[in-house]
Amino acid sequence: MSNTSKTNWKSKLHDIIYEADTPAGKLFDVILLIAIIASIILVMLESIKSFDNKYHNFLNISEWIITILFSLEYIARIITVKKPLNYVFSFYGIIDLLSTIPKYISLLFGGIHALAALRALRLLRIFRILKLARYLGASNHLAAALKSSRAKISVFLFAVLILCIIFGTLMYLIEGEVSGFTSIPVSVYWCIVTLTTVGFGDIAPVTPLGQFIAAIIMVLGYGIIAVPTGIVSAEYTSQTNSGKQKPNKPEINLNSQSCENCLAENHKDKADYCYNCGEKLYS
Repeated sequence: MSNTSKTNWKSKLHDIIYEADTPAGKLFDVILLIAIIASIILVMLESIKSFDNKYHNFLNISEWIITILFSLEYIARIITVKKPLNYVFSFYGIIDLLSTIPKYISLLFGGIHALAALRALRLLRIFRILKLARYLGASNHLAAALKSSRAKISVFLFAVLILCIIFGTLMYLIEGEVSGFTSIPVSVYWCIVTLTTVGFGDIAPVTPLGQFIAAIIMVLGYGIIAVPTGIVSAEYTSQTNSGKQKPNKPEINLNSQSCENCLAENHKDKADYCYNCGEKLYS
């Protein structure tokens, strides 16, 4: 087989696997999406002991079919890029490997059911298939808002912790071991559970004074929950408004073509070369 034939073969396979704007690429993504959803359903059903005992052989065979399918896809992704290590050590490359190997490890060692949870990582691959990453730009505003408000939130959480220690100590002195407040740490735990409106109910005050303090803590809880939300919301609004004040740039049409050399995406429409490494793109 000539070098040109090899290149054409890899080029076509690359278009099917990495491109979503071709009929073959769309069909590949649809099949892969169905396989991912089916594998997640199998993982959940396998965790139900009664179902697993009854349909163990079916679940096992189905999982092997999906594992082999993902293995072939993983190998195909490696051989269709010029620098395989770029894919192997990329985020999605590591996810693909971790979500594929549990079945092989269970075959070698047996009984390692904890590794089955790694198969749930296949859900992350949906982001790549549906190209959701490009629509997550708004998350940058949220990340910036959290970063800008971290000092205020830290002071707020420290103040809440001090309140929990104070109220927890008071409840320990008022209620005592008879009511379940066996120590100050246990009382602080109760205070945190009550303040956050979780209310497990494993410990409860029985004295009138203790119940009065508990009522105060419950009321404070509703206000305390709203404070960090308001801080982050204000910062997020500030980040969004500052972004809107920037001069508008001309819109650039992007395509979903992936570079076979560095795996970069979102190239300009009708681009011939990769913006990241300069490699010629497949036409």
